[in-house]
Amino acid sequence: MAHVARKRFGQHFLTDPAIIDRIVALVDPRPGQALVEIGPGLGAITDPLLQRCGALTAIELDRDLAARLRARAGGLTVIEADVLEVDFAALAQRLGAPLRIVGNLPYNISTPILFHLLGAAAHVADQHLMLQKEVADRIAAEPGGAAYGRLSVMLQWRYRIDAELQVPPSAFEPPPKVDSTVIAMRPLPAPPALDQALLGELVAAAFSQRRKLLRHSLGRWLAARGADGGFDLQRRAQEVPVGEYVALAQQLGAG
Repeated sequence: MAHVARKRFGQHFLTDPAIIDRIVALVDPRPGQALVEIGPGLGAITDPLLQRCGALTAIELDRDLAARLRARAGGLTVIEADVLEVDFAALAQRLGAPLRIVGNLPYNISTPILFHLLGAAAHVADQHLMLQKEVADRIAAEPGGAAYGRLSVMLQWRYRIDAELQVPPSAFEPPPKVDSTVIAMRPLPAPPALDQALLGELVAAAFSQRRKLLRHSLGRWLAARGADGGFDLQRRAQEVPVGEYVALAQQLGAG
């Protein structure tokens, strides 16, 4: 019986064989690696990944799809759960290796998933993720543009990010109303040490009024903490490079 895509899960199943082949080639899985797929759906990427690496852990919320996946040949471990409740650090420990994460993320919760994965970045080798093009553009954005924001700063602090593949709506069933991008996210081997929660608060404050100068947003946040950090507040949030936000968070954390 054919599975009908469920809107509440944001399901759009990848069906284009050429796109599937290119994604698998980008991941280039090898036997012995701790491969984890988020939202495997009907298994379009799952099967070719398994053929190349022999073992894979799939995280699937839809119980009907999880049951279909469990009926497949050996080598596939299915975790039937909300990805936002999965402890990826514990999963890496259980699998005995840094995780290689692959996923066609549900577009309606892609940002929460990205922040959830950020918390486990120390246990991840790399991530190849299919995202709405707009979100991928925000992640990889340079300072000064409209796409540059909180997501850009928080993820670029921790990962090297590369846009690898553009995917049209026609590659899916049902087709989404937006274009998609596959990005590779590789945790930096020696990221600047800081309090992630503090950086998150700082950046959220900075971008809370992005059309105004930072003295109206970040300036008030700093003043409430009894700090100014010698930071130039006569700029807008999108004009400040990632490195300056990171340095301010380190300075505040040390104080």
